[in-house]
Amino acid sequence: MHQPPNSPIVYSLSTDLSSALATFIVKAQRDSLDKKGRFTIALSGGSLPKQLKGLIGNPDVKWNKWQVFYADERVVPLDHPDSNHHLCMNELFQHVPIPPANIHTLDPELLDDLEELSDAYEKELIREFAQKDSCPLPRVGEDGHTCSLFPGHELLAEEDRWVAYVEDSPKPPPRRITLTYPVLNHATRVAFVAAGKGKADVLSTILDNPEVGLPASRVKPVHPGQLYWFVDDNASTKLQYPKLPFQV
Repeated sequence: MHQPPNSPIVYSLSTDLSSALATFIVKAQRDSLDKKGRFTIALSGGSLPKQLKGLIGNPDVKWNKWQVFYADERVVPLDHPDSNHHLCMNELFQHVPIPPANIHTLDPELLDDLEELSDAYEKELIREFAQKDSCPLPRVGEDGHTCSLFPGHELLAEEDRWVAYVEDSPKPPPRRITLTYPVLNHATRVAFVAAGKGKADVLSTILDNPEVGLPASRVKPVHPGQLYWFVDDNASTKLQYPKLPFQV
């Protein structure tokens, strides 16, 4: 008999969101290295790369054991300002000793063929994520979207593909590839980060009224997987859902 998904754990922090997030990631890394000898993580864009600054210079991070994927990516050259990879390089990876081969980007040779591009990324991702012990860090937008899964979009119903393409994103640029719920909900742990007053309304809708069905509300890792939220005081002002102090 299948057990229902665990309820989300919400950590509320007055300050030092990046320090708590770094502690959480290092613990996830340690658990993963103990199980399979490497750490598989999926990063997103937006404000997240800045919030990972607690990993820079952290002696507990075993960068040579990391395998990095992107929870979604804009279909642009890797050095383009819209690229999540470009953002993560600027904010994080250029400051740490991670082997370049351990960062899995989209194939820049396939930018003109969205189907082939997403298929190639899915094949690369499955090799790592099939073992289940993975840690996606998707972003949440003020409209409740996560990765490049937007409210009302047909990809919310995707049940087979682990990586899909988007040609009509309501936010620019329109062409993207994204992880889907089958891979997000297959993960050992998923962590959202929400900071600032601009996230207060949507955070309340996602956690207090999940029946509304916003894309981020649909991230529910299958048991024994666990969903975590790291939120600051500004983002949680309207939240009724129980909040906990951060602990490892």
